[in-house]
Amino acid sequence: MDEAQQSPSSGAGAGLRKAAPPPALCGFLLLLVLIFAVSYAVGAGAGPVAPGMHGDSTSRDGGEPGGGGGMGDMDGMQGGHG
Repeated sequence: MDEAQQSPSSGAGAGLRKAAPPPALCGFLLLLVLIFAVSYAVGAGAGPVAPGMHGDSTSRDGGEPGGGGGMGDMDGMQGGHG
């Protein structure tokens, strides 16, 4: 009669262990979050790439918002000739 008896709580703990993600996955996700947090902090500290560019909805040349101009600026062109 040397059989070890399991308590009812150990069965519930084993079920929780099976439902939990593996530690390597948790470590990877934590590392991923840390890398994104550091890269965001560095980008915020560096400032905008092109300080003259602003994301406003008005444009200077009357073209599409954002300063792209679009194809509306090419109304008077005859295929690039003349």
